[in-house]
Amino acid sequence: MMTNLFSVFDPSTNIFNLSLNWLSTFLGLLMIPSMYWFIPSRYHVMWNSILLTLHKEFKTLLGPAGHNGSTFMFISLFAMIMFNNFLGLFPYIFTSTSHLTFTLALALPLWLSFMIYGWLNHTQHMFAHLVPQGTPAVLMPFMVCIETISNIIRPGTLAVRLAANMIAGHLLLTLLGNTGPSLTYSILSLLIIAQIALLVLESAVAIIQSYVFAVLSTLYSSEVN
Repeated sequence: MMTNLFSVFDPSTNIFNLSLNWLSTFLGLLMIPSMYWFIPSRYHVMWNSILLTLHKEFKTLLGPAGHNGSTFMFISLFAMIMFNNFLGLFPYIFTSTSHLTFTLALALPLWLSFMIYGWLNHTQHMFAHLVPQGTPAVLMPFMVCIETISNIIRPGTLAVRLAANMIAGHLLLTLLGNTGPSLTYSILSLLIIAQIALLVLESAVAIIQSYVFAVLSTLYSSEVN
């Protein structure tokens, strides 16, 4: 019996008062294909093609002013979030990306480093971003306030978007699953079909949300150059 609707997201596995649930964050490392096989597997070839496609796209987003090798940081970010999202769909595996402590720990340092780099090295460029081109002189003070607020809440929106999407799908699956024992066989078959459809949807969300997080981080970094 759940005492709370969100209790499915609580870390409960512990030894010596140490929460072991967060170790699931590193389980994705086991899925990364080995680079030492003489003949690469199909999984290896597929993963390399995904990385190459992401590298080209992020390179385009960063533009000519982007530093060499900066795309690999965002590709690694995409891979880590995607693995964690997918692992959360398996039974009895803790979903670390559904917690704001994890998503904020990813978004806040990224945004802060972009801001510090931009304001120290491209101060005029950062000031120019506060007033969009063609803004009337009367609206300039308001635009500066709006742009500043929208800039400050960026790490929060990144973190909340990812955590909320993960929580919403998992809650829906849990709530539907809990109604199973009290249903008749005919309705239960419909419930199983609905659960399978939701799992497919959650698989798509797992990829989309990791991609959105990585792309938005890339766009934020491209603005400070």
